[in-house]
Amino acid sequence: MPKLKLTKTNIDRVRKPGTGTVIYVDTETKGFGLRVTASGAASFIVQGMIAGQSKEARITIGTYGAWTVDDARRRAEQYKHQFEDGIDPRDVKKQDVAMRVTLMDVCTAYTSRPGKLKASTAAEYKRHVEKVFAAWKDKPIVSITRDMVQERHRELVENGLDGKKGAPASANAAFVTLRILINFAMDEYRRPDGEPLIAHNPVAALKRHWAPTGDRTERYIDKRKVGEVWNMLTEARADPRSRDALAGIDLTIFLLLTGARRDEAAALTWDRVVIDDHEPANSRWHLTERKRGTPIWLPLSSQAAALLRLRMPKPKVNDDDPEPSPFVFPSWSKAGRIMDARAAMESVSEVAGKHLSLHDLRRTFSNIAMRECRVEKFRTDLLTGHKPSKEDVTATNYLDLTNLGWLHPEVQQINDWIEQQGVIAAAGNVVQLAQRA
Repeated sequence: MPKLKLTKTNIDRVRKPGTGTVIYVDTETKGFGLRVTASGAASFIVQGMIAGQSKEARITIGTYGAWTVDDARRRAEQYKHQFEDGIDPRDVKKQDVAMRVTLMDVCTAYTSRPGKLKASTAAEYKRHVEKVFAAWKDKPIVSITRDMVQERHRELVENGLDGKKGAPASANAAFVTLRILINFAMDEYRRPDGEPLIAHNPVAALKRHWAPTGDRTERYIDKRKVGEVWNMLTEARADPRSRDALAGIDLTIFLLLTGARRDEAAALTWDRVVIDDHEPANSRWHLTERKRGTPIWLPLSSQAAALLRLRMPKPKVNDDDPEPSPFVFPSWSKAGRIMDARAAMESVSEVAGKHLSLHDLRRTFSNIAMRECRVEKFRTDLLTGHKPSKEDVTATNYLDLTNLGWLHPEVQQINDWIEQQGVIAAAGNVVQLAQRA
């Protein structure tokens, strides 16, 4: 490597296009140098042995022009002092970068991994970060403390996200997301010695302080309230405040009638719906984004088919007409479809006498199926999209589980029971008893 006293005049003289890369070693500061490429681009470097290591390190300080010779020389001296202390400046830089990683950065990295998360799950994680942890999302993730975790969790439990009503279940769910993201950051970002950037997950502060939400199996609409809920929803859809409000009401009804998960139904598109007016038992919907298992066709009862028929988009007549939405439950939101039905569920909760979520309609469907209609568990599991256990050799190896149209009688029985409860509730719960002989 040629030697050169690194000054602005000398650097300008040697910065000429040539062939290959040349490194000029400074004649004044040991280890300090200049790398010049064939195009004439020049960068300051420093090289030397790091104490405790057997291989010489070469580190780029910065480009000539962005750095003056004097500034680059001073940085080279700093790096050489670190070399003597056994410190690799590159590791220090990595740690500095990691220390600045924000909660939103971690969320983006976690949810962007190809094939790791369903789109709905990724969206839920982002929603938690952007809404629940809005004040933290642009702060370094290492700055989140146990005290911050406990305080924010308490706020959500007592006042909810909007400050009006406590939301213990939502608070717990949001902090489960935070715990997952911090665990991911602990694995992804390390100190130079290999230790995690975050030694202890601050969400561990909630270990004995998670909000009680009651037994999940108790979170369903009591059979004595099903009729009132059904009537309230059918009346509400007759006079909705907006298109989005109607979509939320209809999504709620659809979940009650099918036992589907929220996102399974909310993301339903018209190309996955078949309504057969000649053979009603052939009416069905295609569940492609399952939590577990392959896509399946699920039967639609006459009530569910009637609901979807009311929602069918009008065909485009004129060029000026808007394009029909591909979604069964569309929305004006950026996603183009309804994401939740909180207003409708607030009304359901009021009638039911307990706080319920859309997922609790799935529990309601299962309870009605097995307890009121005596539908066996195996068939109820299939109707709600669960896979048979691996121990069930016949079901997993011989039974066609891609088309569940043969369960139409069961789903029709369940939905008839729900509708009948509405009739009973409308009559004031007065039922004419059969006369004894």
